[in-house]
Amino acid sequence: MPSNSSLKIFTDGSCHTQSCIGAWAALVIYNGISQTLSALEHNTTHQRMELVAVIEALSFARLKWPEVIHIDLVSDSQYVIGLVRRQDQLEAKNFITKAGKRLNNSDLLKLFYELIKPLQINFIKIKSHQTGESFDIQHNGIVDRLCRQMVRAAL
Repeated sequence: MPSNSSLKIFTDGSCHTQSCIGAWAALVIYNGISQTLSALEHNTTHQRMELVAVIEALSFARLKWPEVIHIDLVSDSQYVIGLVRRQDQLEAKNFITKAGKRLNNSDLLKLFYELIKPLQINFIKIKSHQTGESFDIQHNGIVDRLCRQMVRAAL
């Protein structure tokens, strides 16, 4: 269980690759208050949904609790977790690939990097689809199930 002064965010994204229908979900917990955020999107990808979940959760948290700068962010997405260490490289190349094309999701990557700039975020990688009794596993399961249910319902 997080301490009373911590802000903890759990995020997940899902996408049906053939139909390009996706969903994202986030669970934001602060001082005993929890808020679930989610949405369904069309013409999207799995990575995009993972990233949108984080962006929406951080945007919500900054708006609701602007004084909070310390955040634990839990995700099962290696893509999201790896973005912090890739920031300098991606920005130096102006989000352009070796082939000279704009990097996929560059619009969201720029927004992500702008959002995390003033924050001290502890990015926590968790295995996907786990079962167990730990706080992180249970809450990661909530956003995982919500995303998958939304996508299934849309199909």
